[in-house]
Amino acid sequence: MAEYHVENFGCRASRADGEIISAELQQRGLSPALSPARADVIVANTCSVTAQADRTARAFLRRVRRDNPTARILVTGCYAQRAPQEVAALPGVHAVIGNSHKSLVGEIAQQASAAFVPLAALRPAPALYVDHTFAHSELSMPESGWWAGSQTRPNLKVQDGCGNRCSFCIIPATRGHSRSLSLETCLRNVQNFVAGGGTELVLSGINLGRWGRDLKPQRTLEELVGAILLQTALPRLRLSSIEPMDWTSGLLALFRAYAVAPGARLARHAHLPLQSGSDAILRAMHRRYRPWHYAEKLRLIRESMPDSAVGADVMVGFPGESEALFEESFAFIAAQPFTYLHLFPFSPRPDTGAWQLAQEHPVPPQAVAVRMARLRALIADRNLRFRQSFLGRELPAVTLHTAQCESTPALADNFLEVLLQAKVPPNQSVRVVVTELTETGLTGQLAT
Repeated sequence: MAEYHVENFGCRASRADGEIISAELQQRGLSPALSPARADVIVANTCSVTAQADRTARAFLRRVRRDNPTARILVTGCYAQRAPQEVAALPGVHAVIGNSHKSLVGEIAQQASAAFVPLAALRPAPALYVDHTFAHSELSMPESGWWAGSQTRPNLKVQDGCGNRCSFCIIPATRGHSRSLSLETCLRNVQNFVAGGGTELVLSGINLGRWGRDLKPQRTLEELVGAILLQTALPRLRLSSIEPMDWTSGLLALFRAYAVAPGARLARHAHLPLQSGSDAILRAMHRRYRPWHYAEKLRLIRESMPDSAVGADVMVGFPGESEALFEESFAFIAAQPFTYLHLFPFSPRPDTGAWQLAQEHPVPPQAVAVRMARLRALIADRNLRFRQSFLGRELPAVTLHTAQCESTPALADNFLEVLLQAKVPPNQSVRVVVTELTETGLTGQLAT
C-alpha cells in the first residue's frame, strides 16, 4: 500500500484543507507514513502570506528531496497559486497544484503513487494545475473522513477567498473571491464529526464572517452557528478569526446564550484581526474599521463573556509607520483586554498596493525588532495575569493527543492549555481544576 505525507503551512484554513486532503487520500487507499522520509507521495500545502512563508516552504522541499529522493512531491496552496513557475523550478517537484485546482490533489496524488517507475521516466517538467477562475478549488470532507482517533479539534473550513483587498495582502490573488459551503453541507460535516466521536470542532475560513453572503438566498454567520448548535449534538464549537465588523449583535447573542451557561457549547474565545491601532496606518492598509469601532466590539465581547480569551493579529513595520504612529498603536493595544497576540513584521508582497509603499517608505528592520519586542513583553504580562486569574478555578476542556507519558495536555474552552497530572485518552470532554501556574501555561487535575 502506498504511503503519503501532508505537510501544512500557514493559517487554520490551510490546515483544514490539509486535513481534507489527508482524509481523501486514505479513502483512496493510501495510508499515512510515519515520516516524510517514508512516504511515496508528499503533499506540501503551502502558505505565501509573507516572504518567510515562501522560504519555509522551499526549505522543506529541499529537505524532503534530500531525505526521500524517490518520493513524488506535489506542491499546492497559496505559494503554488502565486508563483507556480517558481515552485515548478524547484528540484524534485512532480506537480504544482494551485488553490484553483485543490480539489484535484487527491486524484493527482493517487495517480502519482500508482506510477511507481524510475524518476527519469516521468515527464521532464512538473505538471502545472493553476488558473485564476478557481473552478476546481472547493474541498469537502469525505463522508467517512472524521474518526475519533484522528486529529483532536480539527478545522471545518466553511468559507474560502476574500474580497477585502487590504493593501498588504496577497490572499485575494491566491484564494480568489469569497465562496461559502452551503448550510446543508456544513451541517452534514458537523454531524459526521459528531458521529465519529468528535468533541470540539473549529469553524474556520479565510474571511469567516463573510460566510453565506454569496449563497442564494443570502445567509449570515450567526445563522450557521445557530443551526449547528440547534440541529446537531456537537459538544463544543470554536470560531476562528472573525473580522471586527462581522461581530454582529446576533452573533454576540449566541455567545451570551451558549458560551457562559453551565454545559456551554460555544468556546469562550474571540479572535479579531487588528493589524494596527493607528488610524492612519489602518487607512493606508485599506482596513474597513477604525480603532474606536474595534474597541467597541471588544467591549461588547467582554460584556457577553467576561472570562473569554481575546486575541488579535498585529502587523509591525507597515510602510510609513513612524515612531509616533507606532506609539499610537501601542497605546491602543495596551488599553484593550487582549489575552494573546499574533505578532508579525510587515512583508512586502508583489502585486499588492503596499508593494510600492515599501520601496518609498520602508521601516528599518532594527526599529521593527524593537517594536516587536515591546509588544511581546506587553502581551506576555497580560497573558500571565489572565492565567493567574484561574488558579483554583474549574474549567471545561478537551484532552489533546500526547506522547506516552503520565500527563495529558487539555485545552480549556477559553484557550488556556492545562497540563493534567494524569493519563487521559485524547478527545475527551473533561472538567479540570487549575492548580499551578507555569512559565507558559497551567497545570491542573481532573475535577472530582
